[in-house]
Amino acid sequence: MSENVPKKTESPYDNARIKSDVQDTLQMSLKRIQNIKSHLDSAPRGQRLQGKVCIVTGVGSMKGIGRASALRYAHEGAAHLYLVDFDATNLPELQSTIERTYPDVKVTTDAFDCASEKHIVALCEQALKEEGRLDVFFANAGIGTRDVLANISSETFMETMRVNTLSCFLAVKYGSEAMQKTNPSRGKELGGGSIILTASIAGIRSGAGTVDYSASKAAVNSLAKTCAYQLARTGVRVNTICPGIIETGMTAFTFEYARRRGTMGKMGQLNPLGRWAMPEEVAQLATFLACDDSSYVNGQNIAVDGGLSSSHPTVPGKFV
Repeated sequence: MSENVPKKTESPYDNARIKSDVQDTLQMSLKRIQNIKSHLDSAPRGQRLQGKVCIVTGVGSMKGIGRASALRYAHEGAAHLYLVDFDATNLPELQSTIERTYPDVKVTTDAFDCASEKHIVALCEQALKEEGRLDVFFANAGIGTRDVLANISSETFMETMRVNTLSCFLAVKYGSEAMQKTNPSRGKELGGGSIILTASIAGIRSGAGTVDYSASKAAVNSLAKTCAYQLARTGVRVNTICPGIIETGMTAFTFEYARRRGTMGKMGQLNPLGRWAMPEEVAQLATFLACDDSSYVNGQNIAVDGGLSSSHPTVPGKFV
């Protein structure tokens, strides 16, 4: 009598199919990303930031959110962009690119530590002296780390907090002060403005960053909520952007490692869109928050993560 052996059925998650799905996803992702990267070149000039004076920090990376946002702000008609990074290397190229492409936009660049109080104070005062107003402060400067808990020193932890969190605190404190100043002669009859802080989904819940990095970004998220109330009725809004997996200068090591291993198709595979993002996609949100279209958005931590943070972890195929 033969045993009743269950007939083997093909699993939708066998290795061959998984590899095929990963490759298909990768090709689709690459096509989508190419469209995103070329969007600005074909988009007509906008006017959403017409006449606005903006500060953007952390613009030095050639693949960064700050650079992408500065270009988008110029595209939307910003009057004057004050662009800052700790590393001055790429600042001349960014300035010349904006001035060549958008000759109506003034650009001032400077290199300093964005967690330096005296430099932030001086920058806000410079904007008021030269333009008579400040409308947008996008505090995007930050650093990332790689060490696990056991290897993080107290010095590393505090340096991460200093660069990532203190820089945002200074932006809110002094940026909001400058934004509240009116100047009818420069077209600003009412005080107010938009402060945007770069946080991270690592600051929303665990699993997206190291201990020190996650703590620093959680603090940034808290700053937006508490300061929105501290600045009640001033017309100054404070919000954070919480990126998920983005290909930037900070994450270059991770992406290069994936390319060497041939696993790029797995980047971003856990979010519903099944791909990673480009800085230009975050810049779109930074532009929305900077302009008057978002005039009633305040004290929010907004995730740009392909939907990753919208769900608790699930087994693929079990809950759809």
